[in-house]
Amino acid sequence: MKKLINQPEDAVKEELEGVAAAHGDRLRVHTAPNYIVRADAPVHGKVALVSGGGSGHEPMHGGFVGLGMLDAACPGEVFTSPTPDQVLEAAKAVNGGAGVLLIVKNYSGDVMNFEMAAELAEDEGIEVEQVVIDDDVAVKDSLYTAGRRGVGATVLAEKICGAAAEQRWPLPDVAGLCRKVNANARSMGVALTSCTVPTAGKPTFELADDEIELGIGIHGEPGRERRKLAPAHAIVETLATAVVKDLPFGRGDEVLAFVNGMGGTPLMELYVVYNELHTLLEGWGIAIGRNLIGSYMTSLDMAGCSITLLRLDDELTAFWDAPVNTTGLRWGV
Repeated sequence: MKKLINQPEDAVKEELEGVAAAHGDRLRVHTAPNYIVRADAPVHGKVALVSGGGSGHEPMHGGFVGLGMLDAACPGEVFTSPTPDQVLEAAKAVNGGAGVLLIVKNYSGDVMNFEMAAELAEDEGIEVEQVVIDDDVAVKDSLYTAGRRGVGATVLAEKICGAAAEQRWPLPDVAGLCRKVNANARSMGVALTSCTVPTAGKPTFELADDEIELGIGIHGEPGRERRKLAPAHAIVETLATAVVKDLPFGRGDEVLAFVNGMGGTPLMELYVVYNELHTLLEGWGIAIGRNLIGSYMTSLDMAGCSITLLRLDDELTAFWDAPVNTTGLRWGV
């Protein structure tokens, strides 16, 4: 294992120290328990958005704390759910009196711990709504989930709902918007290599030099099938076909196309993937109204990518275009 760390067990703690040192003007980093909040929190009269999950998926979620996205993020240990007390303390720190929306990826530990935190927060008089994201079309159940996994649509939901919260939408409406994003988004990924968890010190799974895993999860969970490496156009066609058929998307739809790197994929290759996706969708009569290309929801050092499509309407497009200022996404400011 070759990683730029000191002791594996200290990696998350030292990462958070680095975040605090780099971005202390715009973020506050709390330890024991660990959470990150925007520097101006709580914003009174605004619904607060809180999300989180295991570390190793950066910039998800801490990189999306700030104006127009999350008010707080709760980083667990690598690939490990944050604890209920992390989520509770983060919710208390950012509650501005208009309630808190918890955006939860559909992994069993996340769902359980966020539910416990929501109950504790409600006991303290905080109004809470939860939305579970489950956009992965690859498999119904996996090592970490009952039902579909939550992947790329989480980024889109945090951005779009963050914009609505900035416009002072009430909590039920922001939660409804989040469910709308989830209902209209689908994703699927592929791995070219495994990732290596620092405390494990070895790859999570083995892939031969000429093999890929289609439908991989962001923690290295198995996908739909293992097959031989193929040119980009064939891999993208497999992913895009599965995504488009699932909703289904249809001729005349306008979509946000999100090509996400898994942490070890050069941007050059992501643009190759996007080019193939653009060609396919154009041929199917599906227009790309907005796009996002880059590594936003990663799996440590895994090589590979995921494709997410979100069916757009005027409301979703306007909230996507709204200003955002975080360390991971920034435009319009």
